[in-house]
This record gives sequence, C-alpha cells and structure tokens, in this order.
Amino acid sequence: MSRICIVVEFTPKTGCFDAFHAHISAHAKATLAEEPGCERFDVMRVLDDKGTPDGAKIMLVEIYKNMDAVTAHRANPRMPIVGEGSKALLDGRQLTICAID
Repeated sequence: MSRICIVVEFTPKTGCFDAFHAHISAHAKATLAEEPGCERFDVMRVLDDKGTPDGAKIMLVEIYKNMDAVTAHRANPRMPIVGEGSKALLDGRQLTICAID
C-alpha cells in the first residue's frame, strides 16, 4: 500500500489568518501526538516570490502511512470539532489526496 499525502490550501477570512493558523496548528500537533499512522503534518505560510508572507493562504501537507491511516484520521473524534471551529474562520478550502510512489 502506498503512503498517502494530503495537501490542503486554506483561504482564511479577512482578519482571521492568525486565529485560523493557531487553530490548525493545534490540530496538527494533536494529530501527530494521537495518530501513529500520521508521519508528518506541516502547517505552512504561503510566501510570494520575494519571500514575503502572503497573509491570505495557509497550506497543510500531511503524510500518512497508508489509506487506512487516512481513514483513521477522518474517524478521529476530534475532527468534527476541528471542522466546526474552522467554519467561521475560512472563505475556502482546496484538498488534494495523493499516493506517494
């Protein structure tokens, strides 16, 4: 079974960047602590081509041992709380799931 990478691009609402960054960073830390199938969970600030923070985008890169670990992540009882806490802070989200060859 292939390792799985999840890439997510979030667009926080105006004025909500810092609050969402703190919220999703806490989620990343908890995921790494609670889920042995999660190998990596990075929260990233998007930069422009000169290295200046974008301020309008936050990205995640999550690496899981396999699709079963992704399924376990989705079933974590904390996920509905994370989703609910994100709603008021976001204008959009783009999620991509990839197999790592």
